[in-house]
Amino acid sequence: MLIGDLVSKTALANQDKTAAILDEKTLSYGELERQSNQLAHGLIELGIKPSDMVSIMLPNSIEFLVAYLGIIKSGATMVPLNISFKTPAIEYILNNSEAKVIITSSDFLSIIKAADLEFAKKIILVDQSASGKNEVNLADFNNNKIVLPALTGIDEEYTAACLYTSGTTGQPKGAMLSHHNLIFDVQKSVEHLQVTADERFICVLPMFHAFAETVCVLMPLILGAEIVIIDRFLPEKVLKTIQEKDVSFFAGVPTMYSALLNVRHKEDYDLSNLNLCISGGAAMPQQTMETFEETFNVKILEGNGPTETSPVAYVNPVTGARKSGSVGLPIPETKVKIVDEKDQELPRGEIGEITVQGEHVMKGYFKMPEATARVLRGGWLHTGDLGKMDEDGYVYIVDRKKDMINVGGMNVYPREIEEQLYKNPKVLEAAVVATKDELRGEIPKAVIVLKEGETADEREIKKYCMQYFANYKIPKLVQFIDELPKNATGKIDKKSLSDI
Repeated sequence: MLIGDLVSKTALANQDKTAAILDEKTLSYGELERQSNQLAHGLIELGIKPSDMVSIMLPNSIEFLVAYLGIIKSGATMVPLNISFKTPAIEYILNNSEAKVIITSSDFLSIIKAADLEFAKKIILVDQSASGKNEVNLADFNNNKIVLPALTGIDEEYTAACLYTSGTTGQPKGAMLSHHNLIFDVQKSVEHLQVTADERFICVLPMFHAFAETVCVLMPLILGAEIVIIDRFLPEKVLKTIQEKDVSFFAGVPTMYSALLNVRHKEDYDLSNLNLCISGGAAMPQQTMETFEETFNVKILEGNGPTETSPVAYVNPVTGARKSGSVGLPIPETKVKIVDEKDQELPRGEIGEITVQGEHVMKGYFKMPEATARVLRGGWLHTGDLGKMDEDGYVYIVDRKKDMINVGGMNVYPREIEEQLYKNPKVLEAAVVATKDELRGEIPKAVIVLKEGETADEREIKKYCMQYFANYKIPKLVQFIDELPKNATGKIDKKSLSDI
């Protein structure tokens, strides 16, 4: 079955139910079905054929939902663009993906037009301000074709989305996710998390990111649940919205949870309707998790998975043991094993690379057969995460392979040091990265944001670390800054920290 078929089935059974709400603007399932079907027919009339790429560059919005579904229902492949990207990154992804149409708003028109695009011939503007010869308005697709397009020759193995990775080790790679990949990941995540159509999801994670697209968009739309959209992350607005809209399901990255804890008078917000929080995308400091749960009286389930697994691969269970420091159990019908550098499986408890096997693992990277073969060798996705499994099958991510610090031949895992730094009552945020050293090759450097009103110096932080770590693990450099750099999804940008 295709994603469009599933969502249409849900929409037809819930036509009057609210599908999405943004501030005072609401969209019913019936209207979402009508608008996305009209766009799908419009794309086909523009010449879009099955497996053609169509890009979206929009902030979190109702228009993003319509565009997302319209593209997939037309048989095309959806390529989202990070709204913080500048022209060079946009140019690379649009040309590499061979996207033929871009759906965007006038806010991004100038940076898109500045790109030298080889394939994109049409721009669809959602805010009805089209004026160029290659521009059309989204409103122009308000045709009478309100039924789901009848697609022939397309099956569930067709690519529904091509999601470009962050490109921390070179140019971004387009992970091709099929209809089946995404449907499988949603259905098994629903089973694992025990969520229902009665949930009210909040989507503050950026919709262009895999985490949001699966957990905050596809999951509720396939279930028939309601999505409360926030266009950008403002901590006080998030707390207020959760309270006023009776949100029951929140998904975020760890830095979002830290920011919510840093809101003044946070205790005044009533989040009693919030049943479940999910954290993913990066390691959740245990101190942050414990403080958040105590403050708001809600459970956080930590999980994870790379874009290449659609992206949910493992999550702590709703019932049963929730283990500290673990990203949980593999979701149903997913296999995980830990391997050494020769791809030999390691015994439980030993650290190696985490590999994943399951029906949510991507088809491959677009136009990159060698990279695909390398990451999918032996029939297992090699995640690039270092970790271990315990005797009960719980997965623990120690660090990214590329983030590990080699101090004179000794392995140092930044996450271990960061976890301890977060327990320091003066520390709000912390990141540990490698910096060059003539004698030892690399040494750890800690970059720290202090809580408001607190003071500390390098000597104090080093002395604090001496209580917990061997000498080679103690940060040899400590820097204090006002705010850690983060990417558009809220993850700490360690690459830029190495250069400061």
